[in-house]
Amino acid sequence: MLFRSYADLLLPATSWGEKEGTVTNSERCITRVRAAVTAPGQARHDWQIATAFALALGRELGHSYAERMFGYTTPEQIFNEHRESTRGRDLDITGLSYAMLERDGPQQWPLPEGATAGRKRLYEDGVFPTADGRARFVETKYIEPAEKPNARYPLSLNTGRLRDQWHSMTRTGTVARLFNHVEEPFVSMHKRDMERRGLQDGDIARLVSRRGELVVRVIASDEVRAAQVFMPMHWGGRFMRGGGVNALTVPAIDPQSKQPELKHAAIEVEKLSLPHRVVAMRRFTAGETGGLQALRDELEPLLASFDYATLGLSGRDDTVVVLRGYAANPIDDAVLAALDRLLDLQDPRRTMRYVDARKRIEKAARIENGIVQSVCLAGETAAQEWLKNMMMQGASADAMRSWVLAPVAVPPRGSLNRGAVVCNCFDVAASEIDAVLAGGADLKQLQQRLKCGTECGSCVPELKRMCAVAGSRSQESGFGQSRFAISASRTHTASEIPNSDF
Repeated sequence: MLFRSYADLLLPATSWGEKEGTVTNSERCITRVRAAVTAPGQARHDWQIATAFALALGRELGHSYAERMFGYTTPEQIFNEHRESTRGRDLDITGLSYAMLERDGPQQWPLPEGATAGRKRLYEDGVFPTADGRARFVETKYIEPAEKPNARYPLSLNTGRLRDQWHSMTRTGTVARLFNHVEEPFVSMHKRDMERRGLQDGDIARLVSRRGELVVRVIASDEVRAAQVFMPMHWGGRFMRGGGVNALTVPAIDPQSKQPELKHAAIEVEKLSLPHRVVAMRRFTAGETGGLQALRDELEPLLASFDYATLGLSGRDDTVVVLRGYAANPIDDAVLAALDRLLDLQDPRRTMRYVDARKRIEKAARIENGIVQSVCLAGETAAQEWLKNMMMQGASADAMRSWVLAPVAVPPRGSLNRGAVVCNCFDVAASEIDAVLAGGADLKQLQQRLKCGTECGSCVPELKRMCAVAGSRSQESGFGQSRFAISASRTHTASEIPNSDF
């Protein structure tokens, strides 16, 4: 369960679709909201949890006024109290009420008592909420980064977000399809910096700063300048060994905004040799959410058993939980036994198994009703990608049963390796886009044929780049195949390396 390692008490709260009350957006627009669905189980609204806690604490301390201060029974009562606290301020909403919101719809603040509508623009009269009514400009001076690269730490680490993830992934990290574009942590580097360190695309490396170190996969990128590296901020201890990129970043903050200096940490990157590997996967159908989360909770402590490990998801309707572990020394038998137990691979009557003790290879798979349900590949993991895709799609394994534990990256009856999913809305993979572009299609024709980029539009920048690359290669050789048909573990775009961390 989330935060189980830190919390003494868990208070299940309602989500946005289960809440009653009001919400204010960045346009200063206040909207009345109602629950779309009933809250499950014992979940309660935030205000109910806070009120119950305050009343219980008041009784414990013997303070009778707690009943008067926290005697709320509806969210409207809390809104009315908040409304009064704004009187005379620049965000005055004393003229607003639930009745007005229900009758006239959303309203912008300020809306003081006596007004019939909110103000569309703030400060258009030139009066500001200061003692003399005049605006105050803050004169800021340029301050150099608190930490500069040097001979020992010659690279500048930049952090940012990805297209499909949000902050620390407390919500997006539970949605399998959001891993289909980029499925595991990475650090991207300029190819010349990689060559100097003997690194190849996909290698595992150690990132070292003055404060700590972190192990992660390295990918080559022509969107990162030489002497700079980029790592997404999202992955933390729930998804990778080492706790995430903040093990490396600088604690300095801007004196005015208090924004942490997350884009100027000086680091070095060192190649690691982690030859012993394991990939453990288990499939869940759409309705098995409870079992899926329970498995992730039980797998998470095993991340510490490896020199580097990741724990993530793949899939769309059905979900595959994926643990990848890498170690310098042979993986402990107790860890493999734990994985067998968690993946339900212990029963020899239901489990296919291959063991080569001399080479430290042990592989197992469970197939039920013709579908691969669980796989653990230790020591040799060539088949991981097509097995994962077979599990995600719920494809029949009958025709390839004899190849499930074979050391082949592509099964003999055809490849299931689609590559990164570029368009999550319509589940369109890079390989499918490349196939259309190879025929000379432009962006409009690509969208007409595959529908990619016609829903939310977040993949359009990447589609444009793929079209440009395919076009340039076609001019050079008369025909072309885009180099973007690569695995989800290394696909990223320029839009994923923003100037802001938030």
